[in-house]
Amino acid sequence: MDINYELYKVFYHVASTLSFSEASKQLFISQSAVSQSIKVLEKKLNQTLFIRSTKKVQLTPEGEILLKHVEPAMNLIRQGENQLLDSNSLNGGQLRIGASDTICRYYLVPFLSEFHKRYPNIHIKVTNRTSIECARLLDNGQVDFILTNYPNSGLGGTQNIHVLREFNDIFVANETYFPMKDRPVTLHELQALPILMLDRKSTTSEFLHNMFQKHQLDLVPEIELSSNDLLIDLARIGLGIAFVPDFCLPAGEKELYALTLTETLPPRQLVVVHNETMPISQASREFIELLENGSKTPEAPAPETKD
Repeated sequence: MDINYELYKVFYHVASTLSFSEASKQLFISQSAVSQSIKVLEKKLNQTLFIRSTKKVQLTPEGEILLKHVEPAMNLIRQGENQLLDSNSLNGGQLRIGASDTICRYYLVPFLSEFHKRYPNIHIKVTNRTSIECARLLDNGQVDFILTNYPNSGLGGTQNIHVLREFNDIFVANETYFPMKDRPVTLHELQALPILMLDRKSTTSEFLHNMFQKHQLDLVPEIELSSNDLLIDLARIGLGIAFVPDFCLPAGEKELYALTLTETLPPRQLVVVHNETMPISQASREFIELLENGSKTPEAPAPETKD
């Protein structure tokens, strides 16, 4: 089936915005031209792609299927255009990075600062998602590479993975509310206590649930949030025992202590990942090299009272 690329381009913009008028603005063509292009595409595919009403536009199930294939293709074309435009130099272009909030705050910032000093003309775009969602961004071509905690169930077999550092996860508590500082604690005991942890979309939550299941235990957290900083704040006021990466606990912390477990939790890794089936830009290569050669444990920022 020979279908003009421009039709898919129009479809992508309408599907992304769910608006014919917004798509016309982005494409610099009239709204009637957008509508006509969609009609031509629907006729060629013999499928209805959008449900149109006076108030809104929705994708049909067939339209959603097509978008899943068109979106990665559009991102790959855009990536190729960007690489050609910067002519594989470090005097311009864009660097697209995916990373979680925790990794951005506690690890990535000093490297972004150093890279920007070296190459001020390169535009840096950081997309903040959970580590699992970052893996999807990479698959769809929306980022050049990601920094993620590992293991990560979102990663497949086509990624090139470089370990940057290891870290351990810890349970932290306020001794006033949970006086267990002087003795080891079992996972079975923790099961009956209020656990504060990241939500199920995170690799940290995945990891802890798997550890409990490995010991034939069910984990029902008291509170699930999207911020390690907020988990630490709540642990300080005694709402529960927070499960966080060790590098999130500020140096010299006085209100919280790390529990001693009878079971050993294996270390995890912080990794940088790019798609090995796709060419990588010089800017990406330089940044990854900076990560690999730089300090593996940059100084964490001072604690905040709010996230």
